[in-house]
Amino acid sequence: MNSLSLQDLANLLQATIVPPRDTSSSLICSGISTDSRTLRRGECFVALKGDRFDGHDHVEQAFARGACCALVDTACNIKDKSGQALVQVPNTTTALGTLARHFRLEADFRVIAITGSVGKTSTRHIIAHVLADRFSVHQSPRNFNNHIGLPLSLLGARPHDEVVVVELGSSAPGEISYLSHIAQPDIAVVTNVFPAHLEGLGDIESILREKMSIVEGLRSEGRLIVNGDDQAIRDHCREHALAATTFGTSPAAEIRADQVKLSADHSTFLVQGKPIRLPLAGPGNIANALAAWAVCSWVGVEWDSFAAAVNTLGPPPMRADVLSLGSLTVINDCYNASPASMENALSILGAHRVGNTGRRVCIFGEMAELGTDSQSLHEALGQCVAEAEVDLLIAIGPLAMFTAQTANSLHAKELQIAYFEDTISACQSLTSLIQDHDVVLVKGSRSVGLEKAVETLKEMVGSA
Repeated sequence: MNSLSLQDLANLLQATIVPPRDTSSSLICSGISTDSRTLRRGECFVALKGDRFDGHDHVEQAFARGACCALVDTACNIKDKSGQALVQVPNTTTALGTLARHFRLEADFRVIAITGSVGKTSTRHIIAHVLADRFSVHQSPRNFNNHIGLPLSLLGARPHDEVVVVELGSSAPGEISYLSHIAQPDIAVVTNVFPAHLEGLGDIESILREKMSIVEGLRSEGRLIVNGDDQAIRDHCREHALAATTFGTSPAAEIRADQVKLSADHSTFLVQGKPIRLPLAGPGNIANALAAWAVCSWVGVEWDSFAAAVNTLGPPPMRADVLSLGSLTVINDCYNASPASMENALSILGAHRVGNTGRRVCIFGEMAELGTDSQSLHEALGQCVAEAEVDLLIAIGPLAMFTAQTANSLHAKELQIAYFEDTISACQSLTSLIQDHDVVLVKGSRSVGLEKAVETLKEMVGSA
């Protein structure tokens, strides 16, 4: 972000400087930090509060590292022992959003904002990868997509950046609208609307309204890009007179993939008669690539440049990342899980060929935040397990057993099932369950922590 005087910072936030200083206009805040361990001299430390942390406990550490000031809320009782000023606001998280919106409005870069039930990170990854050949691009680190992550993503842009690509996530009504007003996107993308975060959002209609509220911050000359395969999204756009570019595989989509051929680690298809090879597995990534092309073409990228850049893609971490571990093939897709993303991951597993001794194995951690529909959605997933011809299902968590039971009843052959209450217990048994030449999909909700299973598989191969 651009430098601000301490007084300008206080004026912007309608804050109080404690203690009052006659020299506050000459004190310069060179940046924003929410981590006292990595803060650089001259930055403003924002003391955020969370369920498991309180940044107010680290204000003195921030001052010791050279913070110009500390942004605190009115409940803060910290003494000004180190000579630097406290800037008091009613809520530090809200103040962080205000700072980010100010910086975004002052900056020259274009913002591309992406929301949707699944595919946000992969779509961001593709867009940023392609545009980096032509522009100076900044993108959200990891999945910084909430009321803290989105502001930090914007504030992290450098003075010379021309494009900023961000994600907007939500687990409760109103969050996307709030984030969109901060980001003020030039281009807004809705990847899809599927059951996810039902616990906070209630039902699919509420999810649709929440995702489509991204338009509330869209600039007047901005562009909306949506999934044209979803009738509900198209209906919403029509009912609310929203002009949108659509992408998908159905005839209703303007930017459409034809002659799709799926392989275990890539896909090929045509877009308006032009071929492309996408080195990311699964049908979900085809939709993500189409959304990315809609964005990139809008900012002036030619098809040949887009196709060439896409062909050099690698997957984002822990998202359909195919690992060769000795004789094992491991599909590391353990960042998170919802019914739609599980179905996509299982289709990737089903596309993998196994030899005479190999098996398709799914290490499946239950899906979280699905509310009252949790059991039925887990049961429905069993059909996808059966269709993928999974040989061994390692089910983790009570809800995963509903998936196992349905899969077993629908499977054309006997399905081997191993059940564990938690990931640690499952990891302790992997040595006896996994065999040479297995193809192993690892996927579950973030709360299950299945990256431990991937690490265990690596250790097994390393010690063999």
